Amino acid sequence: MAHPTTLAFVLAGGKGERLFPLTAMRSKPSVPFGGRYRIVDFALSNMINSRIYSIYLLVQYKSQSLIEHVRHNWVLSSVMREHFVAVVPPQMRMGPEWFQGTADAVFQNLNFINQMNPELVIIFGADHIYRMDIRQMIDFHLEKKADITVAARPVPIKEASSFGVIVADSDHRIATFQEKPKEPIPMAGDPERAFVSMGNYIFGRDFLVRALVEAQAKRHHDFGTHILPASLDKGRVFAYDFSSNVIPDIKPYEETGYWRDVGTIKSYYDANMDMLGLEPGFDPMSSLWPIHPAFSEVAATKIISGEIVNSVIADGCLIDGAAIRNSVVRSGVRIEKGATIDNCIIMDNCVIRKGAKLKNAIVDKQNLIEQNETIGYDPRKDMFRCHIDSSGIAILPKQGRKEMI
Repeated sequence: MAHPTTLAFVLAGGKGERLFPLTAMRSKPSVPFGGRYRIVDFALSNMINSRIYSIYLLVQYKSQSLIEHVRHNWVLSSVMREHFVAVVPPQMRMGPEWFQGTADAVFQNLNFINQMNPELVIIFGADHIYRMDIRQMIDFHLEKKADITVAARPVPIKEASSFGVIVADSDHRIATFQEKPKEPIPMAGDPERAFVSMGNYIFGRDFLVRALVEAQAKRHHDFGTHILPASLDKGRVFAYDFSSNVIPDIKPYEETGYWRDVGTIKSYYDANMDMLGLEPGFDPMSSLWPIHPAFSEVAATKIISGEIVNSVIADGCLIDGAAIRNSVVRSGVRIEKGATIDNCIIMDNCVIRKGAKLKNAIVDKQNLIEQNETIGYDPRKDMFRCHIDSSGIAILPKQGRKEMI
């Protein structure tokens, strides 16, 4: 099916308060993930792999690291003007306020829609871990002659209160939309699950512009709370079932329809661990649908000796006689003799000295773990240096040093 012209907005302004302290110095989409990614790379990779090349990334809180990441890693083309990933901070066109919500963020950038005049506007979040062929959602949108299409997925009913809950008929047309309800409506014939919005939308251009203008006049600023419920009686609003999306090169052992909202320390930690092993639940190693990692100029990792089991080791590391098990070690990490790393995420440019022991911990960038120091073994001791999550994971916040010897 021939696709209409499209313009994409990726909403990347989230504070990510539940990911503190990883978001103490950066926004949620900018948080490092896996060996060489940031969370935003998943949304952007899905766009590029789906041949959507006109992308505005709307940023807000603590955005500098995200801006630098995009500048270094997401330059598309200097020849074709419609191929770009452009970072857009709040323009404050309506006054001295930042974006007041998801809909207000797009409303403040209506000038881009007017300039490009696309047939469809794609609005996706930047803070989830998943693969998606957005062209299949576009095909569904065109087939249904929809004004709005909402990507949706079933979740256990006990988890549904954290999402926008959708009630749709047999043709997938949405009849009711509940934004984070205390008592979610279950799916028809399945009282244990609810159908929830993924926060990813496709709009017809004219319908979107009208909806945003009407919402702004009422000071309504959010898609889930305001735009979607108000549109049910005004247009054709459909739910696209994400579980029907087919991605090439998915391995037989991967979880079907893998999607994680990594909004808490525990969910972030678990999603990193999902990528470990010979048969991971989510395998980013795909030549047909790659998740594009950060560009690196550092040398290859050097391993002098040690025991490494079921772990991801990024480039530029030096490992000398350490034991690393069930862990993610990002770029430029130095781990010395006798150190042990169990079930940890070690971010870029950290130094782990001789004999240090870490367990069930996240160590943010540029940290120095001293000789024989322990983290993750005694919460009472850790609390003086680490943030202890309710899940029991110890997080050592990012340090300001750029280099350590």
